[in-house]
Amino acid sequence: MSQSQSRTQGRVEAAGEPDPRRWWGLVVIALAQLMVVLDATIVNIALPSAQRELGMSDANRQWVITAYTLAFGGLLLLGGRIADLVGRKRAFVTGLVGFAVASALGGAATGQGMLFGARALQGAFGALLAPAALSLLTTTFTDGKERGKAFGIYGAIAGGGSAIGLIAGGLLTEYLDWRWCLYVNVPIALIAIAGASVFLHDRRGHGGAARLDVPGVLLGCGGLVAIVYGCSEAQPRGWNDGLVLGMLVGGAALLVVFGWWQSRARHPLLPLHIVRNRNRAGAFLTMALAVVAMFGMFLFMTYYLQVVLGYSPVKTGMAFLPITAAIIVGSTQISARLLHHIPPRVLMVPGAVLAAAGLAWLTTLTAEPAYVSHVLPSEILVGLGMGLIFMPVMATATAGVAPQDSGVTSATVNTAQQVGGSIGTALLNTIATSASATYIGSHLARAAREAGGRLTPAARDGVVKDGVVHGFTVAIGWGAGIMLLAAVVAGVLVNGKAPKHGEGEGAEVP
Repeated sequence: MSQSQSRTQGRVEAAGEPDPRRWWGLVVIALAQLMVVLDATIVNIALPSAQRELGMSDANRQWVITAYTLAFGGLLLLGGRIADLVGRKRAFVTGLVGFAVASALGGAATGQGMLFGARALQGAFGALLAPAALSLLTTTFTDGKERGKAFGIYGAIAGGGSAIGLIAGGLLTEYLDWRWCLYVNVPIALIAIAGASVFLHDRRGHGGAARLDVPGVLLGCGGLVAIVYGCSEAQPRGWNDGLVLGMLVGGAALLVVFGWWQSRARHPLLPLHIVRNRNRAGAFLTMALAVVAMFGMFLFMTYYLQVVLGYSPVKTGMAFLPITAAIIVGSTQISARLLHHIPPRVLMVPGAVLAAAGLAWLTTLTAEPAYVSHVLPSEILVGLGMGLIFMPVMATATAGVAPQDSGVTSATVNTAQQVGGSIGTALLNTIATSASATYIGSHLARAAREAGGRLTPAARDGVVKDGVVHGFTVAIGWGAGIMLLAAVVAGVLVNGKAPKHGEGEGAEVP
């Protein structure tokens, strides 16, 4: 930023006026957030190609995903506090640079170890970037009506980014190469870095007399890493595995000790008044529960479209377009317009009920092609519902936070989303796998008896395909129940009023 720009910005801050370039700043923040969110899924479709080229075993291929989620989910609290200490813009730009470098390393990987390391590095810098982006958004838009619009756009990206990642992954893998699923982050990051240097700034006087809570970092991040790792390993190992149970119990114990320490630390990593607030705690929990169900749907619909219906990667990605469009409409055209007029839970509760109805629709799915009759209506309902949830959840969770705590509060929102997604994927996948195995075993035996012990390959394949879809529908039914629980949590805990016009930082949420 030039000296004249700095002087102009200083006069704006001194006068308490909003930044005249704040909407361009939102474009930069949205671009960076999109990069982080879509990277969680863009590699999924490219994974089979990467596995073949780098010679990964079936047991090791999960680390392409797990390395990212482990680092990202486990380090978010640390990243948020670093953003508070060193400055949000500095943390934002550092995260962008690191994410771009890690993406380039991953794209150039010559072996599986190099790819795993690059993905972990991406997750680490993403854990710095994501909370910095959300806290910049929180402190840039202080007017209640403008915050609603800004959070509507941000919420649409947070909810739709996963589907966009599937679309982009399919296009890049089919028409270029799986490496471009990583290389694509480099130009995006460069554009965001250039935009950040011009349009983003930290408010003066918000920084860093506090010190980093090292014991809190070890306890909090260690507990989160253990839980995310345990959930990731539950997919291949099962929930009864000793390592999985040990990680989950150990992670929970570390988090209990972390909570005790935060009540005594001089400069806590996560000040407990942030999570003690009724509305904020309700928003965190609603986010975690809603994402459990949504991530499960993405997982099962990807397999249903590719494995059961035989869609190509590109066609699979395009099939997710309606849910992305519905999330955008729900966030920007409904939530953003209504939030400053009505209480947040009046949006969250109907949104969760709507999403649960969409998931319930999928429980009637069969192995027959049913995109138009089942998948499409469900995507629209779930998308609209999540659009009604994401935006008021993020606005409620970050409203009224002191400037020095905005980074760690934003990190807690992202942590709820990430841990919810990790737990949801593992939990629902385990339910689906168990239900499928039981169905296939019993129906194959019955079909063999009816065929006199001579079951044709076509008949066997039909039973297996029916069993796979049966497992999906059982797990999605559980997802619908979890989404209804999110509606209950939002209705009971989130009792805040509609934000007043001009409401911004410093006014604590009731």
